[in-house]
Amino acid sequence: MAVNHIKVSQQELERLRQTGGAGTRNKKGMLDLLGKIGFVLLVLLILFYTLFPFYWAIVSSITPYAELVSNRWFLWPQSATWDNYSKVFADDRFMRALLNSFVISTGVVILSLVFGTLTAYAMARLHFRGRTFFFYTILSMTMFPGIAIIGSLFQMMRRFHAYDTLWGLMIVYLSFALPFTVWVLANFFRAMPAELEQAALVDGATQMMALRQVLLPLAVPGMVTTGLLAFIEAWSEFLYARTFTISTNAKTVQVAISEFTGNSQYEQPYGVKMAAAVVVTIPLIVGVMLVQKRIIAGMTAGAVKG
Repeated sequence: MAVNHIKVSQQELERLRQTGGAGTRNKKGMLDLLGKIGFVLLVLLILFYTLFPFYWAIVSSITPYAELVSNRWFLWPQSATWDNYSKVFADDRFMRALLNSFVISTGVVILSLVFGTLTAYAMARLHFRGRTFFFYTILSMTMFPGIAIIGSLFQMMRRFHAYDTLWGLMIVYLSFALPFTVWVLANFFRAMPAELEQAALVDGATQMMALRQVLLPLAVPGMVTTGLLAFIEAWSEFLYARTFTISTNAKTVQVAISEFTGNSQYEQPYGVKMAAAVVVTIPLIVGVMLVQKRIIAGMTAGAVKG
């Protein structure tokens, strides 16, 4: 009987072990399911947080003023209208500001890529005394908040007759875009094999020829990335544009949007401002979509050397 009792106990123990293992697997599967659900909810929350403001700007831009200021909550207007966009495109000051922003932003991109490429190449490939100090000095320019140096910049703009000019704003924006351009492109040039440049030099090319014909084509993703970010930064900037411009000939589109007025001093033209914001945002979205692959390559190519 003792032997039979031992056999029965072993059978019960094995059954309990199998039952416990199944319970553990079920618990693990439940935790995995809860983790996936939580991840999906987090992604949906981030998408809502990111996309809803732009969606609301579009809805507000096609909503009549009376409906927009009413207490009724809505996700789509009862009577959509394009009147706000008509007012935006009929405003000569806004159209001139749009042109000013395009000229300034394009100029910043061109200057930052030209000077940034040459400086980054020197920082990455040439060996000279003080190179590291000079490199970190350039990067330190990005450490100061814009509001902290606005007073000194205002005095400099006045002294050099750059106040209320397009080229003055262009120089100010360039001082912030250039350090980032140098930093990104310097990492690109460091990640490129030195043998490529050495082979070009052995074949009789000068350093400038090696840079132009060998290294620059490989650095195109980084140049596209830094150029687009410089354009977005200059296009979206408001503080300096508001402080350093006073006339229609120099105001940027961000300032023009802030100066839209209603039919009276107590009326805020929310719909018109939202329509102008949508018009200003669309070129940035289109630009990002067109060079999306270049941006991804530009963000990752210089991260790992090899």
